[in-house]
Amino acid sequence: MWLYLVAFVGLYYLLRWYRERQVVSHLQDKYVFITGCDSGFGNLLARQLDARGLRVLAACLTEKGAEQLRGQTSDRLKTVTLDVTKMESIAAATQWVKEHVGDRGLWGLVNNAGIIKPVTICEWLNIEDSMNILKVNLIGVIQVTLSMLPLVRRARGRIVNVSSILGRVAFFAGVYCISKYGVEAFSDILRRELQHFGVKISIVEPGYFRTGMTNLTQSLEDMKQRWKEAPKHIKETYGQQYFDAFYNIMKKGLLGCSTNLNLVTDCMEHALTSVYPRTRYSAGWDAKFFFIPVSYLPTSLADYILTRSWPKPAQAV
Repeated sequence: MWLYLVAFVGLYYLLRWYRERQVVSHLQDKYVFITGCDSGFGNLLARQLDARGLRVLAACLTEKGAEQLRGQTSDRLKTVTLDVTKMESIAAATQWVKEHVGDRGLWGLVNNAGIIKPVTICEWLNIEDSMNILKVNLIGVIQVTLSMLPLVRRARGRIVNVSSILGRVAFFAGVYCISKYGVEAFSDILRRELQHFGVKISIVEPGYFRTGMTNLTQSLEDMKQRWKEAPKHIKETYGQQYFDAFYNIMKKGLLGCSTNLNLVTDCMEHALTSVYPRTRYSAGWDAKFFFIPVSYLPTSLADYILTRSWPKPAQAV
């Protein structure tokens, strides 16, 4: 019995491996638009796809980031400045993409731009922090996608949305998790709505990686600032001892972030170039072997595993 089961599982993975190795033809004629290319995953993916011969249209928040990227790539790669929180910027970028792709349409749209700071307890956040995270991570993804969608549909192309493993397991950084749960839901809806148009939607769920978004010094300074600005009753509720312990937990987590960004960009590349892309990609060992398994556990058990090392607030009952 067990032998048959092992043989069946082995055959399944062998067939999946063979199927996923099939590559889309004429990649050198495909245009891919990527947001958030100043640094991190977007920057590496732009260079990676450019080296493979695709026509990369890279969106950067700053002209400095765009200039640095152009200096590291071929003349095929083109850049544009884009602020995903501003509709006029999105409209201008969409027109720019139209002028480049023409009647061929846009093969790939990668919604990569995102922010996480500040990483704090929900009660320590102010409304401006929360709105900024949602504007970039969720509303920006929706607005860019809907603006570019006619171009992607024309090419029967791909949309790759960068979520997070925190879009599967809400663990900390509450509003960031909310934004990524939203990306997951938006992607699932799009996949079902666009299935008859030949457009494929993939979600990439990275674990903990060291990028500009998880810069250790800046993240810790932001945390200190939010605690400093917290109302007196919040500080009394949690206590300085709680903050110090939480600070050390976050510092340890940030120090443990993986530096191998290729684990994420290889997933993105596969979603754009494989004949049979996956619906979801979990990137990183922590995502594959900890967070994904935890997401299938009973809620009470998952809560215990995720919070067993958390400190107790000063006014805990």
